[in-house]
Amino acid sequence: MENKVFIIAEAGVNHNGRLDLALQLVDKAKEAGADCVKFQTFITENEISRYAEKAEYQKEATGNEENEFEMVKKLELSFDQFRQIEAYCREKEILFLSTPFDLDSIDFLDGMNVFCWKIPSGEVTNLPYLMKIARTHRDIIMSTGMCEISEIEEAVHVLRKHGAGRICLLHCNTEYPTPFEDVNLNAMDEMRKRLGLPVGYSDHSLGIEVPVAAVALGACVIEKHFTLDKTMEGPDHKASLEPAELRKMVQCIRNIEKALGDGKKVPSYSEKKNVDVVRKSIMARRSIKKGEVFTEDNLCVKRPGNGINPMRWFEIIGMTADRDYKEDELIQI
Repeated sequence: MENKVFIIAEAGVNHNGRLDLALQLVDKAKEAGADCVKFQTFITENEISRYAEKAEYQKEATGNEENEFEMVKKLELSFDQFRQIEAYCREKEILFLSTPFDLDSIDFLDGMNVFCWKIPSGEVTNLPYLMKIARTHRDIIMSTGMCEISEIEEAVHVLRKHGAGRICLLHCNTEYPTPFEDVNLNAMDEMRKRLGLPVGYSDHSLGIEVPVAAVALGACVIEKHFTLDKTMEGPDHKASLEPAELRKMVQCIRNIEKALGDGKKVPSYSEKKNVDVVRKSIMARRSIKKGEVFTEDNLCVKRPGNGINPMRWFEIIGMTADRDYKEDELIQI
């Protein structure tokens, strides 16, 4: 996560519980140029009550025939399947990451030696969960959807107290899709100032404009859901990017990284050749005879800029011509 925006392609549960689709998602994340492909690891019985109801966006995407437990159970992959996914990621040379949603899944992923933890927004207030992750001493990326700043501060305190490595926070809104008026990218700045930590953005809005804008505002990590096909059945496909859109987002982010530069206001290498063409110089407005005094009547400012800088205008006014000048000839002293 040094020197460039770290881009997480969030496969989540968009594999619909199928290993073959999960591996295809790995391929598409790699082809798009993402740094990492992320899944979600859970044992449904450990995560969700059998009586839990779906979120409104889940009802809109999948209907009301089943509750949240029944919906999520169909999206569950086994630990053995995750071992296969991780091995496939190594083969494809893309980082594997998966968010654990229960304590047993933390143990499993810890045993896989994941390079860092991704804590989801819903676990920010889960004290046993935070403590268990922190005690592995790994680096952490934590989403902060639905959070008051005080809740983030408390979670960070718990993580630090129990031995967490480096922490990066992701501003986030958990509505799928997030209305643009609720994105509030400027909250990233408050989080940086209040927490003193690097801040990125986990996006659930439609399209790629918002994550690209987040990079322009200093996001160091971008996380974005993607799918093989938005029309597939499941809760998250509709608010996800398809592979071509993911590739476009990555390209745009890399372009914005270049465009941000080092912050020093100096002429760029590419534009230095334009100085003489675009700037102007002091020159003769009309014919000037040797010995004639330079005045505002016989001098003017025109392109090119390879003569006397017009900022010296009043220095030149009142001097005497030491030779004859033709109209539009550069003044020399």
